[in-house]
Amino acid sequence: MKILVCISHVPDTTSKINFVDDSSAFDKNGVQFIINPNDEFGLTRAIWLQQKQQAEVTAITVGEVSCEPTLRKCLAIGANRAFRIDIKPTDGFQVAQQLSAHCKKENYDLIIAGRESIDYNGGMVPGMISALMGYNFVTNCMGLEIQGNTAKAKREIDGGIESICCALPLVIGAQKGLVEEKDLIIPNMRGIMQARQKSLTVLPANESQVKSSISKFEKPAPKGEVKMVDANQIDHLIELLHNEAKVI
Repeated sequence: MKILVCISHVPDTTSKINFVDDSSAFDKNGVQFIINPNDEFGLTRAIWLQQKQQAEVTAITVGEVSCEPTLRKCLAIGANRAFRIDIKPTDGFQVAQQLSAHCKKENYDLIIAGRESIDYNGGMVPGMISALMGYNFVTNCMGLEIQGNTAKAKREIDGGIESICCALPLVIGAQKGLVEEKDLIIPNMRGIMQARQKSLTVLPANESQVKSSISKFEKPAPKGEVKMVDANQIDHLIELLHNEAKVI
């Protein structure tokens, strides 16, 4: 079985976010980048399938050379090989086109992508890959078992969990629950050393279309002052909630 894990190179959630060029571009100076958490859940599940069913696991990203340390970490976690498509990603559709063009050459049985990235939170790429490839698709995936050519998946829905059975090839949008945070693989020294010997191939970008562009970023407004109300002044509290906060 051949598994492709799509990796996003994203800012750590603890990073201080700023914008440049009249708030039209993200300022990367001093920012720590990590594997997108939803992608990391998917990568760990793929490594489990590798250990259990001798699957071949490939990690891929669409991005510039700055993404390569993230791919090296994927190799240290256990991926067999890695690809970087050499283009600065502009929007989700362009990324999906680049990934699907690669997938059409490799015939993967299972394509795992995070349900969304924590930088732009678009949640578009896995579904677009599925549509471009004509593969089955399960998003918000929080459980996956492969038996032969059949996948049994669980996905989170409003008010519960839905169980699904479908044939491979399959694209999933991974999230927490596919594995838990405590199960994420931390690269050890052996894995880091082996990663240096594994293949990280840079691929030229294919022709693709850009369907959207960013005009401006805007930070959330700062929180307002906190008004303290004495516990005995219930009428005053109700008045504030009604006239100022306008929540009742």
